[in-house]
Amino acid sequence: MTEIQVTPDQSGEPRGRVLGIGAGLTCAVIGRQLAEAGYQVDIVESRPYVAGNCYTEVDAQTGITLHKHGPHIFHTDNERVWAYVNDYADFRPYITQLKATTGGRVFSLPINLLTINQFFGKTFSPAEAEAFITERADKTITEVRSFQDQALRFLGQELYEAFFKGYPIKQWGMHPSELPASVLKRLPVRFNYNDNYFNHRHQGIPAEGYTVMVARILDHPRISVTLGRKMTQADCAGYDHVFCSGPIDAWFGYELGQLGYRTLDFEASHHKGDFQGCAVMSYPDESVPFTRITEHKHFAPWESHENTVIYHEFSRFCGKDDTPYYPIRLVNETTMLKRYVEYAQSQSNISFVGRLGSYKYMDMDVTIAEALDAAEAFLALREKGQPIPAFFAAPI
Repeated sequence: MTEIQVTPDQSGEPRGRVLGIGAGLTCAVIGRQLAEAGYQVDIVESRPYVAGNCYTEVDAQTGITLHKHGPHIFHTDNERVWAYVNDYADFRPYITQLKATTGGRVFSLPINLLTINQFFGKTFSPAEAEAFITERADKTITEVRSFQDQALRFLGQELYEAFFKGYPIKQWGMHPSELPASVLKRLPVRFNYNDNYFNHRHQGIPAEGYTVMVARILDHPRISVTLGRKMTQADCAGYDHVFCSGPIDAWFGYELGQLGYRTLDFEASHHKGDFQGCAVMSYPDESVPFTRITEHKHFAPWESHENTVIYHEFSRFCGKDDTPYYPIRLVNETTMLKRYVEYAQSQSNISFVGRLGSYKYMDMDVTIAEALDAAEAFLALREKGQPIPAFFAAPI
């Protein structure tokens, strides 16, 4: 267990004592806001480092900043959030332009006019490409119920088979016919040559990595951080309030069952020169066991490195001893999740926050926005002497 020492605050007695379980973005942001408001905040993290799944570290062999839990690209249209993160990090511009190897050929992602022309060996204009894809769409599907239906109805058999059939089987462990149609709606398809994956105004990566950014957020006289310690319900005694950013089902000892998460395994290797020429190469083919290869020096194009580090990324179901990454949110989990929500609401002095606490997928900007809102709501309710809710943003 590691204790990060902080300088005592001489400004008087704290307004209260708050515990944050987890040293990722959520509890770091909430903790900083409450510390600045006069609360003593204890952050306890089970892992030996801060920043959660955003954790980055510099590779000793190459000097490359590694995204140890998979690449994290910050993107947002939220001006408040963008200003907040820039208070703690020097963000450098980074545009996400993905590539995919499928059927033995390399294509540009997201699917755009170049992808369509490459795939079909054409030189379509935007209007011609849209008409061509509309022609190939499966018009026999009159009721869209699944990811598969949506892909076939919108893109046709060829593009579905090449880019969309195998990937969800590997990433989510489910056939596209089992996934909701809404999943495909999040994946952009464009009839121009824009290969910028995100449409947000602000996009970038902190020059020194996310770990440095989160450490700076936590650097406050009223914040103490303990690493390498796993908290239990018995450890929460003596605190005015607890913010839990860990999995809600794990916190209750899986009493009502285990919610479904996917976890990731990474196989790192060092190579000379440039391995693949891009940051992310996706492999949609079901026959390829990994989902993608990430080459981390390309996440810092402002740097120059002679050699390189790559990660092969594998997805599988998350066991109780694994690190959870993505909530699956299957339809048959709705009842279990509602029961956990009701169970949480029956507790006192604890709120469940973040991706794992509320069991919903959130990008980093949404995570920070919800954390800022939660801190504001907490302070306002405490000022009025009103109870603090178990959830500041409802799990959906």
